[in-house]
Amino acid sequence: MDSGPGTFTPPDSPPRFIAAFYDAQHGWRIAAEAPARGPVDYAAAEMVRTVQSRGQLPHVEIWGPGAKREEWRLLDTLTPGKRAGSAPGSVPEQPQRSARDERLRDRRHQVLTSALARSGVDVSQPVDDEAVSAIVDVLEEEPLRRLALWLSQANNAV
Repeated sequence: MDSGPGTFTPPDSPPRFIAAFYDAQHGWRIAAEAPARGPVDYAAAEMVRTVQSRGQLPHVEIWGPGAKREEWRLLDTLTPGKRAGSAPGSVPEQPQRSARDERLRDRRHQVLTSALARSGVDVSQPVDDEAVSAIVDVLEEEPLRRLALWLSQANNAV
């Protein structure tokens, strides 16, 4: 399946939504797949954050069914810029949250980050991450999903 640093080659199977990550050591790998695009976008956004937190540059392609739903089509390519490292101690102290509250917060963060990525906004700078975190801390899940939907629709209207 490794097609080098170029474009991912989809598998010989019926099209579904997948996120393929490129790693210099291992080549292209399918990192997420689902029958709908939403879960793949969320998973890809979270994986991009993980790769960036390790100081690496992620390269991700989102593939899915074409117009006839019988052929593969490249839907999106995510290549965020390198995340600037923050100095130790520069992160403000976060209040203690329960494991459940932390999971819910992470899910809201993933929804917003994915929506911003789909709309072409690069959130790779610390100030951007702080802004996303501030929004996530204030909004509950339903209003945040509504905001994500608006971002998605705005991107499609352009």
